Amino acid sequence: MNKIADEDEIEASRAPLLDHLVELRTRLVWTILGIFVGFVACFFFRQEIFLLLTNPFVAAMREAGRGNDIHMINTDAFGFFMTQMKLVLFAALVASFPLTAYQAYAFIAPGLYKRERSAATPFLVASPIMFALGGVFVYFVAMPYALEFALSQQVSIHAGNGVTIHVDYLPKVDEYIALETTLILAFGLFFQMPVVFALLSRIGLITSSVLGKARRYAVVGIAAFAALTAPPDPVSMGIMMIPLYGIFELSILIVWFLERGHKQADAAPAA
Repeated sequence: MNKIADEDEIEASRAPLLDHLVELRTRLVWTILGIFVGFVACFFFRQEIFLLLTNPFVAAMREAGRGNDIHMINTDAFGFFMTQMKLVLFAALVASFPLTAYQAYAFIAPGLYKRERSAATPFLVASPIMFALGGVFVYFVAMPYALEFALSQQVSIHAGNGVTIHVDYLPKVDEYIALETTLILAFGLFFQMPVVFALLSRIGLITSSVLGKARRYAVVGIAAFAALTAPPDPVSMGIMMIPLYGIFELSILIVWFLERGHKQADAAPAA
């Protein structure tokens, strides 16, 4: 009976293709408008955002004995201005992420059963939280270790005749910001794994046993991801891999709990 009611509900929500395209356009307009508003708001705080993202660099340089006189290189006349604009756009994308996620959900919600819509709400809340956790991991773990590795490459070589060659780490401001923002986006998306797997489990596309059998492939994929993002030394790669693999195991545990709850819910009416 419930299945028939669900099918009637979906049938009642059907719309012509043109209506779907109009709905898609509306959702895209709201998404772009949210990003634009975020861009305008973040523009007035561009210096504060820049200082926030360069805090790991400042802390690493102070720890290396550079004091409070910190230098970064800009080799283009418009380089720093464009870096600030990219930084403002990045902040706008992050700030408007909840609105973007909601617009995506609102577009697909009419094609879901009522119970599926209610079940998707917790994941809609969890998605920005997991993205933020990925960004926090980059800010407090990944970037400090990457900078520590970069600063460890600084050397002073005595060439004789009173000549000393100094190899110092002086990053270009645009390259540093590009590295940090790319890592935040990459890890923010990677930390969506529990949310994605949980949703796929709710619609019956994956199970905890399938994920468990895929552990060896997950380790290879995580190792490749860490090799691309971490400094090329075993310690940094290990520090990257451990929390990422923990996210994968957490995803398996969440899927297992969802399967258990679903089985208990199915068994209750039968009992």
